[in-house]
This record gives sequence, C-alpha cells and structure tokens, in this order.
Amino acid sequence: MSESINERRKAENDFRLALERDELLLHYQPQIDLKTGRVVGVEALVRWRHPEQGLLYPSNFISMAEDSGLIVPMGEKVLRTCCEQSVLWQKEGINPLITAVNLSLRQLYMQNNLTEMVAQTLFETGLSPEYLELELTESFCMQNIESTVSLLREFRSMGIQLAIDDFGTGYSSLSYLKHLPFKKLKIDRSFISDLTQDPDDLTIVKTTISMAHNMRLKVIAEGVETIEQLELLRSLDCDEAQGYFFSRPVPADECSELLKEEGFLFNEALKV
Repeated sequence: MSESINERRKAENDFRLALERDELLLHYQPQIDLKTGRVVGVEALVRWRHPEQGLLYPSNFISMAEDSGLIVPMGEKVLRTCCEQSVLWQKEGINPLITAVNLSLRQLYMQNNLTEMVAQTLFETGLSPEYLELELTESFCMQNIESTVSLLREFRSMGIQLAIDDFGTGYSSLSYLKHLPFKKLKIDRSFISDLTQDPDDLTIVKTTISMAHNMRLKVIAEGVETIEQLELLRSLDCDEAQGYFFSRPVPADECSELLKEEGFLFNEALKV
C-alpha cells in the first residue's frame, strides 16, 4: 500500500511538472461532413509527451489528473492551446472550422467561474465563440439537470456550440434531453464498431439518428474505421463522422496539411 501511494504521489508530481514544462500537446482528428466530404471540424485530444515513458494517452493520466485536481489547470491549458491553433489555421488561410474540446465531469464540478474562464480565453486568443464546441458527456448532463441547463444556457448565450458526447452509454431521459441546448449529438464508438454485424447496434444507431433529427440536432458518429460502416451511416442520413477511416488524431502540423487539401482526400473516400 505504501509503495502504491508513493507511486501515485510521483505520478502527480510528474504531471505538475508536465504542466509547467509544456509537456502536454494536442492531437486533432478531422470531423467530416458526409454529404460534401469536407472537413467541418476537428476534435482536440490531449497527449502527454512524458520524458521517460514517451507519448501517453488520456487513459494513462486523466483519472489521476481528476483525483488530484490538476484537471483544472490542464483543462485551461488545453482550451487555450486549441483556441490559439484554430486562430492560427484561419490566419494561414484555412477555412474557419469548429474545434471540439471535451470537458470532464470533475473539471465541471471543480472549476470556479468556468464560463468566465472560457470567455476570457476566447477574448485573449481572438477566437470567435461560434468556432468552439464544448463536448459534455451524457452521464454528466443527467446528474443535475437544473444546474446543467443553467450552465449550458450560459455557454449558448456566449455563442459557443455544444455537443453531447458518448450518447447511448449513459442513462439519459429523452424528456430531459429536449430541454438541453445542444446542437450536436455524438454516437459512441461502441455502437459503430459492430454496426454492420450487430442488428441491435444498427437499430440503436438508426433510431438515435432519427430521434436527433426530429429534435433538430446534428449527428456525428465517432470511431468510423471501414468503408462499410461509412456507407451504412450515409444511408441512415448521419450528418458527420470521424475515425481512422479518415484520419487518426494527428499533431497540429500534420492536421494543417490535411485541412489545406480542403477535403479532396475525403471527397475521394466518399466516392468509393
């Protein structure tokens, strides 16, 4: 037990140093309009460039960051970095697109004046709020409806886009969902991976897309990896998709090259 505690303390200390030394970086995964093949957004995904262990993914450190409270300064750094990158892409002549950033449950509970921090970041980086999308998990939204609605309405009043993430993995009530000011619904990758083999997953995805459209929500499918999944999603009238079929999450400079193609590669993919 003592050894485990010491390892935990070391991990927390290493992560504090990572924040100070700018060891965190963002990778970006394109989000594709399934009708035009154009890139309409990117999702920002945090990575830790550990000096000893190499590139670490969120599963290796997010839990520790949440438990220690370091998720708050990490979240601020991630938000600022992606806003600065979005502005830089616009200055490079790339058509403005939406950058999606995940907000964790702990960050939402622990962050004081969260909306003020977001507003200040947008002001200081010069990013128009319409190009920022905040993703909140379904489970968070259902835990405290009244406070959630209040928070989300503040974000919407600022002009920020909102998406409900990992839809289908929680316990949301449709009667509550209709009161939340979301503009987009993300179907969790767990339903997409077996979409072409599992009739139940197909039914869930089909129903979710229909329901979302009736509620005037756009639908994006994450975790698309095969042409068969893509064709089926298009036949179901899914609006957008992201996944390895199009691109893995890549560093900003690699993503820049993809964006400068203006969707040509993805247009070709959709013609397959």
